[in-house]
Amino acid sequence: MTSITQTVIKTDGYETYLNRSGEGNSEAVLFLHGSGPGVTAIANWRYALEACSERYDCLAPDLFGFGQSSHPDTLPKNRQAWMDQWVVQMIGLLDELGIQKAHVVGNSLGCSVALELLLEHPERFDKVVLMGPGGTPNTKLSPELARAKNFYDNPSPKKMRQIMSWFVHNPEEMAPIIDGVIESRYETAMRPEVQRSNDSIFATAAVPVPITALNRIENPVLLIHGLNDRVCSVESSYYYVEHIPNAQLHVFGKCGHWTQIEKKDSFNELIQNYFAGKI
Repeated sequence: MTSITQTVIKTDGYETYLNRSGEGNSEAVLFLHGSGPGVTAIANWRYALEACSERYDCLAPDLFGFGQSSHPDTLPKNRQAWMDQWVVQMIGLLDELGIQKAHVVGNSLGCSVALELLLEHPERFDKVVLMGPGGTPNTKLSPELARAKNFYDNPSPKKMRQIMSWFVHNPEEMAPIIDGVIESRYETAMRPEVQRSNDSIFATAAVPVPITALNRIENPVLLIHGLNDRVCSVESSYYYVEHIPNAQLHVFGKCGHWTQIEKKDSFNELIQNYFAGKI
């Protein structure tokens, strides 16, 4: 069994709760989690940390305002201000760990953070994977996502489970995994500081990255999307592959928003082959 360690890394203004595996490997991969009530990096990336640790130094931090990382005393004024802080947090984390360059994998909201990192610090990153991205002009706001954003109106474990079932294509098949994380996610979601950060993050909408900026991204980018994603529609990845010069797209049929869990073996083989230059 792969050893996944948890440590708190302190940088200027941030305490980052870091899940790590494969420490000592020459190439590093930064895994950026998505959003949703009670989300944490380990919930998003446990299987990837286990599968990729033989070849890569795998880093999966809780973003500022999520999980067990620090939460702001003074709330950022809008979503872009949150983005700016996540960029500072991630660069500070890499600096503190002595990592000059890393691959990066984003999931949903984590894709948006990854793109901001590429715009601000392209020299710090090599190959990029964007899995289930949103935040494009053609991203559809689905009823599922709208209901998920209203979780705190009447929170309960039952409602948490219902939301998570919408994130996957086959909820019956995924039931054991969903049931296995409901308690921890609900407990995390109900912490006052987590709810406060969540409400602030989603109080304003994201501003899409301009096409001119996407056109200037030089990093190789692999887009991965579930064809049946009801949270961030596959049209988002079609948009990015059209406007990012060095991009390619892999679409999984019979798959929802959690490709890294629903198709975990294929996903982990795909990203490692991509990082190794095999595709």
